[in-house]
Amino acid sequence: MASSSSSELRHPNFHRREFLQAGGLAALGGLSMSDVATLRAAPGSSSGPPRRPKSVIYIVLTGGLAQHESFDPKPEASADVRGEFGAIETATPGLFISEHLPKLAARSEKWALCRSLSHSWNEHIQATSMMLTGRSILSPSFSRVPKSTDFPGITSVAGRMVPPRNNLPSAAVLPYSIDTPGTKAGMMGAGHDPWFLKAASDCKWSGACPNCWDHQRRPQQQHTGWPVFQAPNLRLPDGITQPRLDRRKSLLQLVEQRQRTLGQTDAVTSMNNYRTGALSLLTSGKVRSAFDIESEDPKTLDDYGRNLFGYSLLFSARLVELGVGMVQVNLGRGGFDTHGNAFDHLKNLMLPPTDQAIAALIDDLDSRGLLEDTLIVAAGEFGRTPKITRLPQFYELPGRDHWGAVQSVFFAGGGVQGGAVVGKSDRHGGYPKEAKQTPENLAATIYDALGINPQATWNDGAGRPYHVYHANPIAGLV
Repeated sequence: MASSSSSELRHPNFHRREFLQAGGLAALGGLSMSDVATLRAAPGSSSGPPRRPKSVIYIVLTGGLAQHESFDPKPEASADVRGEFGAIETATPGLFISEHLPKLAARSEKWALCRSLSHSWNEHIQATSMMLTGRSILSPSFSRVPKSTDFPGITSVAGRMVPPRNNLPSAAVLPYSIDTPGTKAGMMGAGHDPWFLKAASDCKWSGACPNCWDHQRRPQQQHTGWPVFQAPNLRLPDGITQPRLDRRKSLLQLVEQRQRTLGQTDAVTSMNNYRTGALSLLTSGKVRSAFDIESEDPKTLDDYGRNLFGYSLLFSARLVELGVGMVQVNLGRGGFDTHGNAFDHLKNLMLPPTDQAIAALIDDLDSRGLLEDTLIVAAGEFGRTPKITRLPQFYELPGRDHWGAVQSVFFAGGGVQGGAVVGKSDRHGGYPKEAKQTPENLAATIYDALGINPQATWNDGAGRPYHVYHANPIAGLV
């Protein structure tokens, strides 16, 4: 495994015998080196006891959540650092978080924090790429839009390395795309892009729709043409009965038996993956039921919150229950980008639905016996400046600017130690003071939770192998 300070791409080292073994397997079954690594990481392939399948829900708090107003308050600091919010003690004695996260405060025995994650960028696109790829460096040909030469996103890597369950894709993204480098598989190949489930509109307004709002408080507009949240429709097309679909599926399987002996491009692989997933969705009553959010127990909807945040996290829980290994939830549509009017917007529009939805996700997974095997991660692309700023030309009231130097990351379930805090920021909440962590450490924590072998590799389109891990998991969480 690479050391915690490693951030450069390096080719794994293999002994001659390993190359010969891998080559023999490839000749027999078309296995690449990454396939061999996956098999080695699979349950039963090591001398230790097999691990139960694990899942991860990665909640991306788009815009950049302020650490002072969430998980790292500084009540003893001066007013221009402390801000307007108070701090409340959680169920863990001595652990304080923002007064506007009361539901999470009451559940601290089920979650942990890292208060010292750091990277070098203060711009949205670059910082988002780092937090989505788990790399503290940008790809050599980095630009503002996803390309085939980008580093693959954490979700894409997870989707490739985690064996599919119940004939469903191993990784999914919802409810909308944020279209930055790291959202797709990049140099790993388009065939490994995550399963994208568009379930919300492309409206530019922020927040937990239908409580939409604009940072600059310009005349408000409402979504048109889309409900708050719309899971994909899984009803069979008119004229296609279940027996007819079953016959088509059998014929398709006969054709694909022949296809398996042929070389396949990324495009064909991607098509096959999506086709397999589509058939599973259409032929499984359990899957169709999970996609029917409207028929969910009204109390469950009330618990999560009848808004985009609540529906998105409820849907992520149902996907995990079905067997999807990793779900990335893009939450906020930039709503945490609080340059101005910050305290009013966070207090009334952003923190309450976030607090409610994540608390409900923890309770829901716990009640279904899934929390211990599901790691919940919530992080923005960066934190916010230690001192309050003013931009009067745009905002009536103050806020905080972008700040990559430190942010707090939230972890729940997945075996984390309740109430644990890893790392510490300085007295102003501006820089790591203890146990600095990086995006590489965050990615390794996710991969470890999924049971991916620390020595695992993936191949690019030219067959070159790359390490999955570029650092150690964050120590002290589990």
